[in-house]
Amino acid sequence: MSIPLRQKLAIARYLLLKKLKGERRYPLVLMLEPLFQCNLACAGCGKIDHPDEVLKRRLSVEECVQAVEECGAPVVSIPGGEPLLHKDMPKIVEEIVKRKKFVYLCTNALLLKKRLKDYTPSPYLTFSVHLDGLKARHDASVCQEGVFERAVDAIREALDQGFRVTVNCTLFQGESAEEVAEFLDFCMDLGVEAVTISPGFQYERAPRQDVFIRNPETKNLFRRLFQQGKQRAKKWRLNHSSFYLDFLAGNRAYACTPWGNPTRNVFGWQRPCYFLSDEGYAKSFKELMETTPWEKYGTANHPKCANCMAHCGYEPTAVADTLAHPLQAAWVAWFGPRTSGPMAPEPVVAYNQAESPLPNPVEAVE
Repeated sequence: MSIPLRQKLAIARYLLLKKLKGERRYPLVLMLEPLFQCNLACAGCGKIDHPDEVLKRRLSVEECVQAVEECGAPVVSIPGGEPLLHKDMPKIVEEIVKRKKFVYLCTNALLLKKRLKDYTPSPYLTFSVHLDGLKARHDASVCQEGVFERAVDAIREALDQGFRVTVNCTLFQGESAEEVAEFLDFCMDLGVEAVTISPGFQYERAPRQDVFIRNPETKNLFRRLFQQGKQRAKKWRLNHSSFYLDFLAGNRAYACTPWGNPTRNVFGWQRPCYFLSDEGYAKSFKELMETTPWEKYGTANHPKCANCMAHCGYEPTAVADTLAHPLQAAWVAWFGPRTSGPMAPEPVVAYNQAESPLPNPVEAVE
């Protein structure tokens, strides 16, 4: 089981209440980003491309707690930057856990062994460790040698101390299905709870733009990967709904649900999602939900979203689809995504592709 029963039941209860209330838009995961500063400079990350005065900024404990209570989502993901650089992170986590929210503390693990003593194992706390593949692949991705071995060592230490640990893997250009499959086998042997796996988003601020995987390469890669999975004896524990995995394999055409994972960072509530940093900010969660022009965004509606298949936008859509079609979702979960045959058509784009600032925008399907 990739997600403990306690967490599944809490999320199911939350979703059922929202459905009974007839709410159309609601958050599933709060992306709480209390700092942008990091101790790595990864090729595919644009988060640290800010002036020093911004990188020095931090959300306070009080601001983090307010965001959690204001949003109300059952799950809180704390990315960055590198959250373990925040001196008040243990207190922030303690306050969120106290409110029985499930915290995924995302980290590159360079500081994890040193900081473990500041945290207490809890079913509400998970360390989500960034690994983009096996040693050579990951160290190339983060542009520093030796990071993979340090991260794996920290994972083993955290598991030994009784912490929940997952791996967060981002896939980039040049991935082979065989190598990714070997990486997933390694993670299963390592003993982590599950792996979150998603194609990287094309940050405009990222130092390299040639590393991002694009459609239809993404779907073909995941089809080959799932074929590998069916050929292997190991059962991969992936921290996703079966329908999201089916979407990655090109079997479902989904619209993005950006309000499913709202982001609060040092600038405010980011419109519309974790990835687009230049669309403005709201002062409150209420303002974000009520005044953001959601219809402007998504693969078919905005050129910057053209190649995005990231879980933070499409997993909430898949979860809603799961609630609507539970038997189909169970079928996919049992037999795995289809890996051959026609793919679901892409949505017809509504913007002028000639004016797109991004290379290789998704092609319209008539």
